Amino acid sequence: MGFADDHLTPLVDEGLGNSAYLVDLGDGRALAVDASRDLRALRAAAERRGLSVAFAADTHLHADFLTGALQLAADEGATVLVSAAGHRRFDHRGLADGDEVDLGGLTLRALATPGHTDEHLSFLLLDDTRELGVFTGGSLIVGSAARTDLLGADRAEELARAQYHSLRRLAELPDETAVWPTHGAGSFCSAPPGAERTTTIGAQKRVNALLAAPDEDTFTRQLLAGLGSYPAYFDRLGEINRRGPAVLSTAPTLAALSAAETRRLLGEGAQIIDVRPVTDFAHGHIPGAISIPLRDQFATWLGWLLPDDAPLVFVTAPGQDLAELTWQALKIGYERLAGHLEWAAWQADGGEQQTIDLLTADRIADRPVLDIRQRAEHVAGHIADAVHIELGDLAGLADEAPAGAVVACGHGERAMTAASLLARAGHDGLAVLDGGPGDWAKATGRTLEEDA
Repeated sequence: MGFADDHLTPLVDEGLGNSAYLVDLGDGRALAVDASRDLRALRAAAERRGLSVAFAADTHLHADFLTGALQLAADEGATVLVSAAGHRRFDHRGLADGDEVDLGGLTLRALATPGHTDEHLSFLLLDDTRELGVFTGGSLIVGSAARTDLLGADRAEELARAQYHSLRRLAELPDETAVWPTHGAGSFCSAPPGAERTTTIGAQKRVNALLAAPDEDTFTRQLLAGLGSYPAYFDRLGEINRRGPAVLSTAPTLAALSAAETRRLLGEGAQIIDVRPVTDFAHGHIPGAISIPLRDQFATWLGWLLPDDAPLVFVTAPGQDLAELTWQALKIGYERLAGHLEWAAWQADGGEQQTIDLLTADRIADRPVLDIRQRAEHVAGHIADAVHIELGDLAGLADEAPAGAVVACGHGERAMTAASLLARAGHDGLAVLDGGPGDWAKATGRTLEEDA
């Protein structure tokens, strides 16, 4: 078949920083690559083109989202294409290096590209003998390569060396071959993340510093040096994806809860997450609630900071998208969604409230500052004398946070999450910077500090 650019539809999850792909096979059928459990965008794209998904391919055992391949198999009869070396415990077609799948005019060839995971495959899409593009998953990504420490720090170097050989294998493809990675900007699987999401082999040979590394040792040092922290839930999802996530028989919903039901659930060990905007949380919230505003990055921080085995109660504001909230939780394996409580219902019932000050940069004066951004952000420029503890580490290091701190991040959302964690741990007198270090520098005329 003739393959045009519009036969490929990238589907970007801005929050997780990943791309899935829908390939129009030209006969009313489609191939889905690295689709997550939240299939809404993929299904909308397929419906617009009048396609049914016949094949669902996963490049690797994903750590950052649950696969949607099983759901596509259950709903549309899709054949699941994955690495045989992954030993998945559900019906699939296991592929090894060099295996080919006839897609009906196009061919998909499996290329073993270990590094991000042991069983990682890239999928080369061929039109007869012409290389159209390669789905590189967590191997070659734009400007870099995906991280190699998700199977444990003790294996990071070994897998980085495997990644070296995988990237060089991919670099042998023709320069005009399109590169369609899964991980990209905003993904904690990237090391480090880049801005663009697709590229070509030729472009990467020109600009990717890892491909320019003169030898395996240099490559390995460079890759490992770019590794930062990653969400705690990454350690759980690989095995769930091996077993296969539960197939959903109906569209999920989030039950409405009363104040009384919420109190009962809290008494039974439920966790309460307030998804309202930062300003709403600052003005009043349930004591002990964790603030994670509903936005693209909601799933990342839910999965980093909350356990997956406790019932979850969400405090919401009118008009918030409950379907988005539900799918963000489900796509990272949070199944025990007890329901949502409208904040007005808690107020009307006379429920206890707490507040946290939200301060502009000109009002923080000489109060101690706690910077909870990622290390790379902090190093690049921070408020003078700020104490640095990454948000993902804060629950275990709450005692090290300065008393009466103003908590800062880039804009305020993560800082409010951090302040709510500290408040739950017993800190009082907290405040949150409404803005970021740049606002502080502008308000005070002082220069941000940088670390070497």
